[in-house]
Amino acid sequence: MSFFKFLKSTSFFKQILLAFTGIFIVVFALKQGLEISTNHDQKIQVPDLNKMVLKDVDRTLKALDLDFIVIDSASYNPNYPNKSVIEQTPESGDFVKEKRKIYLTLNPSKFRDVTIPDLNGKTKRQATSHLRSIGFYIDSNYTYVKDIGKDVVRDIRYKGKKLKQGDKLPLNSILDLVLGDGKGN
Repeated sequence: MSFFKFLKSTSFFKQILLAFTGIFIVVFALKQGLEISTNHDQKIQVPDLNKMVLKDVDRTLKALDLDFIVIDSASYNPNYPNKSVIEQTPESGDFVKEKRKIYLTLNPSKFRDVTIPDLNGKTKRQATSHLRSIGFYIDSNYTYVKDIGKDVVRDIRYKGKKLKQGDKLPLNSILDLVLGDGKGN
């Protein structure tokens, strides 16, 4: 019974009121302290870094007290200057605080290199589909040589130079196929 009497007493209500007041003061002080220490009201608008080279990006971001990290190089895009920004995170127009890092994806200086496969003895159709699937273009003006096999690949050339298996060329290169004419021995 004495426990229930204590719950109804003014001493208990004073202790509850004192506890809630203490909690309120601590929470209020923490909230104010965090707003001050985290620069809560500060906003810097992220500039548009699209198509900028790293030297210009560095100058632009240092003026705003921001930093950057290059995280990746994307697939080569001929519409962008070499080693320029293709993508950024956070996006332009977003608001950040000082010393925030902007993550950049750059345009490489050229298409990636692709290895020439061994297609000697394959048909024109097989070779064309294989080369297209790995990123090459095929010139529609084929060169024919005297050979027993009709439309069988005998050589692959790039700008007149004969290619061997394992040679590397940039993606999207235009290749010439040298095919058999089917009239040889």
